Amino acid sequence: MTDELAQAVESGALDKKTADRLARLTPGSYCTHKSWGFGRVAEWNLLAGQVLIDFKTKKNHPMQAVYAAETLTPIPEDHILAQRETNPDSIRELAKSDSSELIKKILTDFGGKATSDQISSALSPGVFDAAATKRWWDAARKKMKSDGQFGMPAKKTDPYVLLETPVNSGSRLLDGFRSARHTRDQVLALEEISKSLDDLAGSQDELQSVVTLIEEAALRARRLNPTSAIEILIARDDLLEKFPNLQAGAESPTIANIIASEPGKLGQILESIPGSKEKRVLEALEPAFGEVWGDKAIALLPTAGARLISDICRLFEKHKRKEQFQAIVEKWISERSISSEMLIWLCKERDKRFPALFNAELLAAVFSALEADLLAEKRTSRLKDLLIDDGDLIGDLLIGASRDVVRDSMRKLLLTPAIEDLSKRSLMARIVKLYPDTQSMITGAHQEEEKADNLIVSWSSLEKRKAELDNLITKEIPQNLRDINIAKEQGDLRENAGFKAAKEHQRVLQRRRAEMERDLVIARGTNFENPSTATVSIGTVVTVKNEDGSKETFSILGAWDSAPDLGIVSYKAGVGQALLGAAEGATLELPGEHGTRKTTIESIKAFTDLELLSSKVHVIPAGMATAN
Repeated sequence: MTDELAQAVESGALDKKTADRLARLTPGSYCTHKSWGFGRVAEWNLLAGQVLIDFKTKKNHPMQAVYAAETLTPIPEDHILAQRETNPDSIRELAKSDSSELIKKILTDFGGKATSDQISSALSPGVFDAAATKRWWDAARKKMKSDGQFGMPAKKTDPYVLLETPVNSGSRLLDGFRSARHTRDQVLALEEISKSLDDLAGSQDELQSVVTLIEEAALRARRLNPTSAIEILIARDDLLEKFPNLQAGAESPTIANIIASEPGKLGQILESIPGSKEKRVLEALEPAFGEVWGDKAIALLPTAGARLISDICRLFEKHKRKEQFQAIVEKWISERSISSEMLIWLCKERDKRFPALFNAELLAAVFSALEADLLAEKRTSRLKDLLIDDGDLIGDLLIGASRDVVRDSMRKLLLTPAIEDLSKRSLMARIVKLYPDTQSMITGAHQEEEKADNLIVSWSSLEKRKAELDNLITKEIPQNLRDINIAKEQGDLRENAGFKAAKEHQRVLQRRRAEMERDLVIARGTNFENPSTATVSIGTVVTVKNEDGSKETFSILGAWDSAPDLGIVSYKAGVGQALLGAAEGATLELPGEHGTRKTTIESIKAFTDLELLSSKVHVIPAGMATAN
């Protein structure tokens, strides 16, 4: 204890316990704080009861002496954290020349063990930047595995341990498996063994007993966790392949045994097993299921990701059954039942596989899949992103197509609610670049065919329809999903009337949503300004005289406008369709509740009462725009 500390204790400014702690925190010494990190003691002011610390982000930071003594951890001058600040060049040189020696120092300074994050933070920043530290640490970690001086962690969050007595790396790996008590820990230990098979060459005498332990572990895991059992057996098979003198047990299970006994769990197994091990499971399909292995593989495709789809395709190619795989894919394309993931895979593989399937029919399947994703309320669509981001994709799908096929594809693109207008225009432009004669579908010239697809609607009805769709999406559909979940909790779904009713209502809501979204895409708003009155047209008021001398007035307005008591009818309705195109004096038949009636057109004038339209006219329900 220094004289200054002794005086502070004698005067009562500090108690002896605090003074003893501060004796290790003299000015110029190093320390760490759990929140502020590494620091250096700058100055004491014991009469005021303060200690000043230079932290990285807090220079001359004052701390109460008692608090400093309790919260600061002293750091020796030769500690890695102090050396990082005072002599980074020597640490950098040691890192390059002898990574194992540097790791030994770091572990020693951290009490014999440290996590990966602690080791990295001891070097960055100061010795290396973050990127250089990662490169160095990745290389050093590989060397540590064969060094024998370090205990390697079973999990990423576990520490690396400096061993008192170096051990053979192969023996250490095998001991790691023997000491693992839980199935997951056994799998992790076996993964380390599989990565370091060359290190086991000197441990072959131990390996046969380890193979027996592996097979016993697989048998225990088989019933409760078939995926882990398969991972364990993959490691066993790697050992048998590397060391031919080893023997599998006579009663030991195989991967084929497990998947044959759990056929209903095959998809679940492939979903949960690491992607690098999927091929090993697929290779076991034939020994597990014999001639029907192909059917089992095909059943996996609708829910498979790109990696699994590719592996299944290669399996069919390996067994010279590529035509069977292609026939199934072609069938799903024509039925519009192919998954988005399979479509993504096909589009990305277009230069490698199945060129015969890469055509406008596949593009139509893409639109159908996008609309299915929309109905399923998927927040993002990788398929849509691919179609938009891949500048050549839509053009490649239409290369060699006839003009009619191209125009039909463009029409489907225009009508789909799954793609936003801006993206539609971009995709249309790509098609026009390849087929300039389709420019009319964008410019509006010669659009006689396309006009039939448009809906002319009043602005007020358009806003009401948008509000109706918003209510459907934000209130009715979510409420229906809550009803379905509540009904599920009531038991057996086969006898659950509430569940069946909720699911049927779900189909109705999805159909309504699809119809409204489709109609809104092709709707064109108008105020019915300056309509032609030479003949009956949209936006005109028509007065007719019936055979009995009575007169009626009809306002022929938008597709969704209806107010029969005010004489307002949709141009899509039966009366509107009968009147359109007729001139004054024309005699025609109008449909009614009790059949048709003859009438003569007396006058045609423009509709002008927009206030009446917005306040009195109701919107025809979705899906009934063409009702009579």
